[in-house]
Amino acid sequence: MRIVFVGTPEFSVSCLQALLDDDGFDVVGVVSQPDRRSGRGMKLSPSPLKKRALEAGLDVLTPQSLRGNPEALDWLKNKQPDVLVVVAFGMILPAEWLAIASVAPINVHASLLPRWRGAAPIERALLAGDTETGVCVMHMEKGLDTGGVYALWRMPIGALSTGAQLWESLSVLGAELLVETLPKIADGALQPVAQNDALSTYAAKLDNSERIIDWRLSAEQVDRQVRCFSPRPGARTQLDGRGLKVLAGEVCREDGNIRNIEAVAGSVLGGDDFCVNCGNGSRYRLLTVQPEGKKVMDAASFLRGRALKQGEILGVNEYSGSADG
Repeated sequence: MRIVFVGTPEFSVSCLQALLDDDGFDVVGVVSQPDRRSGRGMKLSPSPLKKRALEAGLDVLTPQSLRGNPEALDWLKNKQPDVLVVVAFGMILPAEWLAIASVAPINVHASLLPRWRGAAPIERALLAGDTETGVCVMHMEKGLDTGGVYALWRMPIGALSTGAQLWESLSVLGAELLVETLPKIADGALQPVAQNDALSTYAAKLDNSERIIDWRLSAEQVDRQVRCFSPRPGARTQLDGRGLKVLAGEVCREDGNIRNIEAVAGSVLGGDDFCVNCGNGSRYRLLTVQPEGKKVMDAASFLRGRALKQGEILGVNEYSGSADG
């Protein structure tokens, strides 16, 4: 089975590797986004998928755009793919690209479609408090993640699951489902099942402003936000006018004390427990933090260097864009 593989981030590498490890598949080319500047030196760096593809000796195409690009389209035609496999590419594929695969253009998508169509399905599921997620192998069409679903595997979202953990687990799950599903698609044993558009939700791309903790939310919502952005880039608040990343914490459960629903959101309890008042009288305990310009540390270490008085306020008015913030 001749395959052209299309993807960009680390999430897509597991799927490519699974195809390379299976003698039943012949990856004849890879398409990825162009090199981007990153890091403190802002040096051009290849995408994780491109890096792995070059290590494997594959022919890699990195177009700035697919639309109005006859050279890129000719490259794809010359590969004569049976299947076009797309995993987290980050660009919309034109209809003429989808039409070239002789068997099917398919997409591995990290959600339980039709829930969370779009760019950030893993994070949106976590932020929304979903109790499960999963991966789909979907037939690609012009709409955004609207094609029929060939196969779907589910996975629970644990109470302590972080965004990074879900990314890693779902990338492995997606690779396994892809390898199992492709032969069945090729021989006609699997047909795509249409999605119920009425049940669809949209997973919009994440914005940096969503990292900022709004302590007026419930402690449960704050916890989901912290876990979503942990360990990178980290949920963010502010103390003494400087950024403070919150990388881990927990909801403070009732211990028999009366909840103070009048407490100011973002105010701390003080003492040796880094507990913060949230919305509706709930509280959230910070466990792992990173002060601006410093290393990651546990809350106890932080409090030894910066004692907190009861009533001090955590909070930030607007996102500064600082790499340390």
